[in-house]
Amino acid sequence: MVVCGLACWRCRWLLPLLLGLAIIMGIIALAGRGWLESESEPYVRQASLWESCTRAEGDLNWSCESLMRYGWGRAAAATYLVGFVILVICFALAVIAFSIEILRFNFVRGIGGLLFVVAAFQIIGLVIYPVKYTEEIPLTGDNMFSWAYGFGWASTVVVIGCAFFFCCLPNWEDEVLGNIKPTYYYSSPERAPYLN
Repeated sequence: MVVCGLACWRCRWLLPLLLGLAIIMGIIALAGRGWLESESEPYVRQASLWESCTRAEGDLNWSCESLMRYGWGRAAAATYLVGFVILVICFALAVIAFSIEILRFNFVRGIGGLLFVVAAFQIIGLVIYPVKYTEEIPLTGDNMFSWAYGFGWASTVVVIGCAFFFCCLPNWEDEVLGNIKPTYYYSSPERAPYLN
């Protein structure tokens, strides 16, 4: 029976798959309108990375203002978006790196370094947004940072984990490339009763 761990050539697509998952969560965070929402009824506030919407109680129409008119809004959006673009580039590089039969381990370590840069940009954006939003925009009622903001953090956590694995993968170069001969343990039939 073959055991397939992280340091296994057959499992080389696991890390690019995780980066793809981080991209999907990043897209949800960028497009979602659930960065900040009213926690309970009446639901009068809804915000995304790009705009903040409010409505009066009983009104069905949202009144939205762009967060891009604030310096902190542009900074939060720009840092998160730059991190996301670098993440997409890292995903493409990872697919290329793991498609080549002779894996370039220094190349893989470089992808890990870029992923740490991605995480730094995303964390900056994810910290600027709630701090400055609550300082600059008056909030009414109970509000919470909601599902789209959570997807932003989930994407960042996956990126950090992948960055560590990409940086550590060259330490298992021989195992990944299959350069280590398997070790077989054999016991003779005479010794079998003593093994119990």
